[in-house]
Amino acid sequence: MLRSMPSKRDVPPGSFAAGIELARAWLDDQGTAILQEQVELATVPSPPFKERTRGEAIASRLASIDVTSQWDDVGNLLAVFPSGTTLHESPIVIATHMDTVFGPDTKIDIRREGDRWVGPGITDNARGIAVALSVLRALAHGGINPRHPILFAFTVGEEGRGDLRGVKHLFRDGSPLLDATAFIAVDGSGLNRIIHRGLGSRRFHISLIGAGGHSWTDWGRSNPANALGEFIYRLTRLELPKEPRTTLTVARLGGGLSINAIPGESWVELDLRSETADVIDQIESRLRELLRAAIAAEEARGDGQLAVTVEIIGERPAGILATSHPLVQAATEASKKAGSTPKFSAASTDANVPMALGVPSIAIGGGGASGDTHTEREWFVDSDGAAGALRLFDTLAAVAEFRA
Repeated sequence: MLRSMPSKRDVPPGSFAAGIELARAWLDDQGTAILQEQVELATVPSPPFKERTRGEAIASRLASIDVTSQWDDVGNLLAVFPSGTTLHESPIVIATHMDTVFGPDTKIDIRREGDRWVGPGITDNARGIAVALSVLRALAHGGINPRHPILFAFTVGEEGRGDLRGVKHLFRDGSPLLDATAFIAVDGSGLNRIIHRGLGSRRFHISLIGAGGHSWTDWGRSNPANALGEFIYRLTRLELPKEPRTTLTVARLGGGLSINAIPGESWVELDLRSETADVIDQIESRLRELLRAAIAAEEARGDGQLAVTVEIIGERPAGILATSHPLVQAATEASKKAGSTPKFSAASTDANVPMALGVPSIAIGGGGASGDTHTEREWFVDSDGAAGALRLFDTLAAVAEFRA
């Protein structure tokens, strides 16, 4: 069971350093409690667009340590530390996403297998949430007052079709967070990665519609499936830049009515990723050219025209924060202090949005080791106890200008 929190009046008076050390010493002893909370949160379903149940479990934990929280218009759960303060003077944001990739029909079975905890979402992102909560408790335990208010944002819509809708809302036009001092996303496991490059993506749903018909009596009509097959073949011949690394994935296919019918509609979904927005624009232009050519080839072969719709179903902006920036350097030193070798990386996380807007932003893991992410066999090993929480705390301490 997580230890009860002392009130600030129980914290002995002392210097800035005394408050920090008191908080760190308490946090260093919380490895088992963090893991327990991680497992408990992972058992609470949080499917895409239905994160409220897990959010309520988090809200109850915040209430137990006298931290006020509130919901925003899209379902993010927000808590400001110290509780009751307003978002002024360039706040710092600690963000952890509540959603998983698993739909409402997925059975959530979290179990122990040897030194592993196994089950859907055990790491992504139950670990991040548990680590953020532990750091919030440590701040209270140390009686620490930050010069900049700290917003703990438990966000919705980080995964898949969520399209970062939670963090996009936080950084909408006119938001006070646009002036944030720093943004730190806590996502998944590990101690070495410092994600300072936001991997941009653009996702497409492409639909082709024709007359359809009987596979025997109407054979010869232009076939949407044929055109998509030609399109996909042409995509495989498309040369993608190696630097910056760029990928284009045919992710989903569908359409058709029956085995003995020419499909009236066929569709495909594509996932385009790169670290540079200009490259994403260039590849989109090329894939649209290839789509037009594939449709023209099928219409020339068959009888009738095909209608096409191209819908962008996801947009994650690319961005970068220089490794020389104080936030990256703070995370680097905190990683070394935790006993790891820092590795500068690119990934797609909640940090993409503020990073693209010029807000100093990174994403880091919450410690431990994991694998089989986004499968029902996802696993987590608690290999380093509270080290991930201490890394977050030390990074935060370096940028928040704590005072006891």
